[in-house]
Amino acid sequence: MHSLSSRIIRPVVRQGPNKLIFNSVAAARDIYLSDGVSKAQCYQAGNVNPSMTNVFNTIDKHVHRVKRRHVSLILTDRSVRMFEPKVDEQVTIFLREILSTCQNAPRAPINMSKRCKYLGLDIAGYLGFGYALNTQTDPTHRFLVNAMMIGSWRLNMYMQFPALRKLRLEILFYALAVLSGKSFLRVLSKMIQSRLSKETDAEHDLYAFMARTPETSETDGVTAKEIWNEGIFFLPAAGDTTSTALCALFFSLARNTQCRERLAYEIRSMFSSSSEIESSRLQNCQYLRACIYEALRMSPPIPGTLWREQLPSNAGKPFVVDGHAIPPGVQVGVNVYTIHHNPDYFPDPFTYNPDRWIPSKGEEATLHSEDQNTGLKHNPAFMPFSLGSRACAGRSMAYAEVSLAIAKTMWYFDFEFPSEIAQRLPAVNEATGIQSTEFNLLDVFTSSHNGPYLSFRLRGDYWKDLMGVHQ
Repeated sequence: MHSLSSRIIRPVVRQGPNKLIFNSVAAARDIYLSDGVSKAQCYQAGNVNPSMTNVFNTIDKHVHRVKRRHVSLILTDRSVRMFEPKVDEQVTIFLREILSTCQNAPRAPINMSKRCKYLGLDIAGYLGFGYALNTQTDPTHRFLVNAMMIGSWRLNMYMQFPALRKLRLEILFYALAVLSGKSFLRVLSKMIQSRLSKETDAEHDLYAFMARTPETSETDGVTAKEIWNEGIFFLPAAGDTTSTALCALFFSLARNTQCRERLAYEIRSMFSSSSEIESSRLQNCQYLRACIYEALRMSPPIPGTLWREQLPSNAGKPFVVDGHAIPPGVQVGVNVYTIHHNPDYFPDPFTYNPDRWIPSKGEEATLHSEDQNTGLKHNPAFMPFSLGSRACAGRSMAYAEVSLAIAKTMWYFDFEFPSEIAQRLPAVNEATGIQSTEFNLLDVFTSSHNGPYLSFRLRGDYWKDLMGVHQ
């Protein structure tokens, strides 16, 4: 992403035929907050089947509003609080896996991409269909991590080059997956069938909320096909993006000792035991949320361009983006990674600096609407979850998961880069041009990444509490 960003230094560039990428707050507002704009037709190119629409790829605004209402019920603040015990349970498994490595000799560095992806996927399995994938402890379903990455890559390829859809490359991918027994769709089918065998209210999950959706003037209720379609998007969206944010945060804290120590102090002085660490109280940890914001700024999980175009019904009406008249049929968007590294909005953008979000003493600053408790500054160029009616509905769940995982990790452990890795920082990857000051991301619509590889040390005897041993 750094290699691409270095080329998008002007307010607007032409990426390809009928495609314009903007790099300004004004453009973001004109594109993502306009009633006369919809998702671009390229979103349909990624559909496995034209009838398999979900909250992500639906273009029609009315249909999207109905679908979003179905999905967003499981992602409300109240629902997040109700689901937190399950998140805490999975975070505990995550911590015990780290503990197991710490107790082995010699201690091997941990690839946090793998551990965080397993954590995110297990949480998503429960949140979607009350299903135990158990990837943290059992390798059976771990192939889903790569399967979802390939699916995301396929989606991105067709969105950027819709003509490639005619080659039907997914037939080859699907055939290989079926032959190997490692099919994402097969596992999803098993998850849904397992959930259908239970009572509707047996789990606090997406299925329960969708199945309880009443008939209205806008919908006849939710069908099994709709639940299937939403599941195809929900698992990668709920599991993969959160794991990227968590990995980026681990990387940034490991690389910045002062930030890591300051956050550790905030967590360890705020709570007297791990049982007190819960999302409602973590919302009062100002520096924690600032660290998360800064990791999301530098390494957004969806780092690319979310394409939009003028509604056909608005043809003939002026469509102006940041002062530029846009002809009909032209796709426009703001590249998230690029605007997050625009020095006009974020001075010294390649430096991890959580303090940029914290108002200085006496400073009059507009506070972020989601962070009235922590008092963080609002920056209109910050858009890791996009903007407007198509923005990610899972913001609250993502913040809760990342906050709980990093806070509990810092309660039990200290961590750092292994000495052999630390000695190589800072550096630049000659192949990609990516600076090691930030977590390396490859854009496959979501993000593909590896590492960071970290060494963990036990914090005193607190680990005994983690294993249920009273001190």
